[in-house]
Amino acid sequence: MTADRVVIAGAGQGGLQAAISLRQAGFGGAITLVGAEPGLPYQRPPLSKAYLPAGKAEALVLRPASFFASKDIAYLPGTVVEEIDRNAGELRLAGPDAPKRLGYGHLILATGTRNLRPPVDGLEHACGLRTLADADRLRARLATPQRIAVIGGGFIGLEFAAVARKLGHAVEVIEAAPRLMARAVSALTAERFARWHRAAGTGLHLGTAAASVDAGGVSLADGRRIDAGFVLLAAGVRPNAELAGAAGLETGNGIRVDAQLLTSDPQISALGDCACFPDPRSGRMVRLESVQAATDHARLIALRLAKGAAEPYAALPWFWSDQGDLKLQIAGLAGPEAREEAVADGVVARFDAQGLAAVETVGRPAIHMKARKLLAAEAPATLDVLRDVAAA
Repeated sequence: MTADRVVIAGAGQGGLQAAISLRQAGFGGAITLVGAEPGLPYQRPPLSKAYLPAGKAEALVLRPASFFASKDIAYLPGTVVEEIDRNAGELRLAGPDAPKRLGYGHLILATGTRNLRPPVDGLEHACGLRTLADADRLRARLATPQRIAVIGGGFIGLEFAAVARKLGHAVEVIEAAPRLMARAVSALTAERFARWHRAAGTGLHLGTAAASVDAGGVSLADGRRIDAGFVLLAAGVRPNAELAGAAGLETGNGIRVDAQLLTSDPQISALGDCACFPDPRSGRMVRLESVQAATDHARLIALRLAKGAAEPYAALPWFWSDQGDLKLQIAGLAGPEAREEAVADGVVARFDAQGLAAVETVGRPAIHMKARKLLAAEAPATLDVLRDVAAA
């Protein structure tokens, strides 16, 4: 099997972008995109925000069916990759219209993540929010005002809570950590969002884990009870690395790759939420749950396969979350040890031993764009420089 046949396992935005970028870069070989979900590839971020109250599924579609024919990309929806046979250079597939085995010259793993299920009794009574089908089920549940409990105070849980409150539901958010979005943002930014959610009428239960879920609500570890018509589980995600691990690839917080996004097998790359790669700034191994990172990964892999480009991955990470009328944007990546500094209203900088690591903005999109340029520049940015930028 030669490298003129690329198979992409995973049809999210990263997997689709890999196929698109291969053709844009002039790759003339065969491309097959394998997706576990039915239907066409779609945008996932709106599912917890704009799609819930009034979205249309067709508006989420990233490319029409005609695109795949026009670009000579074979698309296999509703197909699961059950095994990677590295010796044969083949995948074993299961799907209504898929071949039993599919050969590859190069394999790109874009398997993404799945919802984390913490050790809480009765989670079969909780809903999830990961796929379009999940969002459609939640939309039906939101049709009648009721009391809702959300387990998890991260981006997805809080985005959903903001939508549910706007639709007239009573919402209680349960977060085991002492503050909201603890893995993602500074304490200053977390407190700003906590104030907003409380002012909107959402109950916040911080520093207390859910102990059990039943058909009538959630029992907390401190003995309190939260009655609810339904419960949303939004306690984070876990990378889908089992397929890679079973094939003997190196894993650990996802599928481990090098600076060019190659796995321990030079015939296999990995991208997006499932890939654990060396952060170009700090050198530490990181895994980013971000559409931006997935699409940037895809473009780099495509250039390597189509043109032999050897540049390491060096894109600046950025993230966002829309919660009600608050728009959070983060430029850069800060570790848990980073200290925080208030720069201006709605602007927080985070510094580590190497200098400025990230800038968080709330409702300040122009400053977010300037921060991305500062972080991408070779010259380090100081707190005074940031304050000048914010004041301009």
